[in-house]
Amino acid sequence: MDKTYQPEQIESRWYERWEADGRFAPSGEGEPYSIMIPPPNVTGSLHMGHAFQDTIMDTLIRWRRMQGHNTLWQVGTDHAGIATQMLVERKVAAEEGKSRHDLGREAFIDKVWEWKQESGGHITRQLRRMGASVDWSRERFTMDDGFYQAVQEVFVRLYEEDLIYRGKRLVNWDPTLHTAISDLEVENRDQQGQFWHFRYPLADGVKTDAGLDHLVVATTRPETLLGDTGVAVNPEDPRYASLVGKFIELPLVGRRIPIVADEHADMEKGSGCVKVTPAHDFNDYEVGRRQGLPLINVFTQDAAILARAEAYDIQGRPLPEIDPSLPQAYAGLDRFEARKQIVADMEAAGLLERIETVNNTLPYGDRSGDVIEPLLTDQWFVAVESLAKPAIEAVENGDIQFVPKNYENMYFSWMRDLQDWCISRQLWWGHRIPAWYDSEGNVYVARTEAEARDKHGLAADVALTQDEDVLDTWFSSGLWTFGTLGWPEKTPELATFHPSSVLVTGFDIIFFWVARMIMLTLKFTGEVPFKQVYVHGLVRDGQGQKMSKSKGNVLDPIDLIDGIRLDELLEKRTGSLMQPQKAKAIAKATRDEFPEGIEPHGTDALRFTFLSQATTGRDIKFDMGRLDGYRNFCNKLWNASRYVLMNAEGQDCGASLEGQGGEVELSLADRWIVSRLQQTEAQVTKAMEEFRFDHASQALYEFVWNEYCDWYLELSKPVLWDDGASEAAKRGTRRTLVRVLEAILRLAHPMMPYISEEIWQRVAPLAGKASGDGSESIMSEPWPVAEQDKLDEQATRDIEWLKGVIVAVRNVRAEMNIAPGKPLEVLLTKGSAADRERLEANRPFLAKLAKLESANWLDDPAQAPLSATQLVGDMEVLVPMADLIDKEAELARLAKEIDKQDKLIGGIEKKLGNESFVAKAPEAVVEKERGKLADFQATRNLLVEQRDKIAAL
Repeated sequence: MDKTYQPEQIESRWYERWEADGRFAPSGEGEPYSIMIPPPNVTGSLHMGHAFQDTIMDTLIRWRRMQGHNTLWQVGTDHAGIATQMLVERKVAAEEGKSRHDLGREAFIDKVWEWKQESGGHITRQLRRMGASVDWSRERFTMDDGFYQAVQEVFVRLYEEDLIYRGKRLVNWDPTLHTAISDLEVENRDQQGQFWHFRYPLADGVKTDAGLDHLVVATTRPETLLGDTGVAVNPEDPRYASLVGKFIELPLVGRRIPIVADEHADMEKGSGCVKVTPAHDFNDYEVGRRQGLPLINVFTQDAAILARAEAYDIQGRPLPEIDPSLPQAYAGLDRFEARKQIVADMEAAGLLERIETVNNTLPYGDRSGDVIEPLLTDQWFVAVESLAKPAIEAVENGDIQFVPKNYENMYFSWMRDLQDWCISRQLWWGHRIPAWYDSEGNVYVARTEAEARDKHGLAADVALTQDEDVLDTWFSSGLWTFGTLGWPEKTPELATFHPSSVLVTGFDIIFFWVARMIMLTLKFTGEVPFKQVYVHGLVRDGQGQKMSKSKGNVLDPIDLIDGIRLDELLEKRTGSLMQPQKAKAIAKATRDEFPEGIEPHGTDALRFTFLSQATTGRDIKFDMGRLDGYRNFCNKLWNASRYVLMNAEGQDCGASLEGQGGEVELSLADRWIVSRLQQTEAQVTKAMEEFRFDHASQALYEFVWNEYCDWYLELSKPVLWDDGASEAAKRGTRRTLVRVLEAILRLAHPMMPYISEEIWQRVAPLAGKASGDGSESIMSEPWPVAEQDKLDEQATRDIEWLKGVIVAVRNVRAEMNIAPGKPLEVLLTKGSAADRERLEANRPFLAKLAKLESANWLDDPAQAPLSATQLVGDMEVLVPMADLIDKEAELARLAKEIDKQDKLIGGIEKKLGNESFVAKAPEAVVEKERGKLADFQATRNLLVEQRDKIAAL
């Protein structure tokens, strides 16, 4: 093996080998275990959330594969309607100076497919870098032919059962992209805004109980005033009880609108009166539905003011009896320009009561960056009520289990308050809705135009036009678990791997994707889509903030694997930012955090870092310190393996292959490490079964670092390097070294696939697990299973005693400033007969590991010379101090150290005693100073203890 661990030299080599050997495909043997990858956007690149999620899934798949399951990790990508269309539109504009409308729909779609062939595989290449053992031979795309057929089939069947319908409803509308978007594509941003309080005159000479001729309403969107169809007051509000059923004269428009009683009006908020604009606000839409108010749309698809309004009832039917007139002064004005004009006109009319500054949130489209407008449009909807009932029952009766279980409550709260689902999008890229219209507007839903004509007996000369809209990508991805396996055909894969075993997902899409998959899969297969849903948190930066380009705190997992220079990192984080001041701030923060860029860490270290932080459901503060630590862990494992190979290769390792090797004698250390291995195997397996990847990684880490490397390898040296040890004992230690290491590598493989495979190829032949020609892989090896008969509690107690004595001696060396290599005389006293027996049995280990000249039992503690003392249970470990230290010199040194700490403590106490500093400095700075003070005080206390011990000698 190379002297140093260099992940970049082994990772791509092993992945290519695994893929070429077909090791990711199902074996065809064992109980099926399947995971469907949440399909990443074809436009995308791997971000930290993907890398975290994919690490968890790959760990599960590799683990279950080693357990003998017939595993399938289904891979695929989503066509990402809006994101892909925007990307290709920009590309066409930059390269050809044309819009999609210049090209026409068919030619533009050809351009998208062309882009997909050239560039759409970026994220799948990155998945390979993460070591994802997905079955690439079965890779799917939500727009491939088979999936297209599944989507058409589901749409038509739902329509035929009246579970899909077309209607005029309120949706999130993006005025830039000219499409409806889902709630998940809306980004709510906090900001400071204004609340305009307007006077609405009462009609017909009516006055309030207070004698006023108007009501005061407040709004953050004055431009929607033009579409008001009512004013609501709370039915319990005595101030306005006499006004319910009366009318308002709508300012600027002149429309008479009723005053209605509705609980939406909050008596404690403002005047207690609320303007109701059902066509432009989701809450108002519900008020309008309850109160039977008309819906008056005043916006174009660009969110500009219409010349004439559009009036509908709550079912979306036109209301010709309502006057659609609007003030012509506003016609064609952008909504924000109209806002300014309307406020000015209200003020001029004496109807502006006051303006209040408030903190509120505004909805923005995450793709366009434009403010989203609730808009009344014709859309296709899924009626979800009948689909939701079995989906709720599936979780209630345990057919689907959420991990952690508390996420079931989130699921139920959504599912029991569902609104019909808008599934149409006004885009060109996507699954075009399989509906055709004749010249009179009649709709014909079918899988193809030919089927539509045949089903409805339409003559060939009846012109049909297909619906221009496409389906929401969440609709097609809702079929993911069964559509990827060949449905609607009854394929062997569908019979074998469905329902899938577990879905790994973030909590933020439980409704948007998880719930919809459950509804659609139950409807069309009669099965649940998955048996368990493992819900993980979101990956945040080290301060707990969401990672975003605008904040400049994004980490690219590939950069963490390969490393990146500071100048390249700065370019990635600031190159696309428009505001120089913001770019400057981000650049400074980046330089502070990564003054020399990011060093390479390798995939295994990154994966292990993710797993170490994968607690149940909580968000993750990604810790670069941990990443550095787990790179060191990889180095530790590598160096330990080199030690084993140097001592085992070319040697008799004790029946490492059947029928070979001589007699084997196991030392206390051998029996102990084998026993601890069984416990670790049981711990890791239990943690994996419970989705506690943090516990699994921690158990492995502690066993490898603290027990195998730090203790067992050291305990092996007295046996291997002692001429007095028998050949049988040496053979036993060599066998234990390689067998335990080989088992460690199998335990580590699901978490750290590359380094475990690389080392295993060298170690496995010595452990009798491989021929040595490289034809086998650790991927196909069995998962380690704890063997109860190898548990040795006596060996564990004896080793803990041995470790206790060694640590006690090392503590004395540190406290008394004795050189690590100086041989010491040690006396043990006040212990039990068992302690005395352990001393006799373990002298070689003690001499070697504690660097002892002698270790003897002292029967009479009163005869002990002047010594430094440590306790191991009831037993005292004595290190006689005669000739070991210069007492006066050591006391002088300690006095200087204590004086140094006193000065540091005094400086900080003075700073913290300054009231001005404490009052004006940021809280984080003050806390940092308090932390430093505590550290200095703790150091001083240790030095004083040390001084007092030496003074007493």
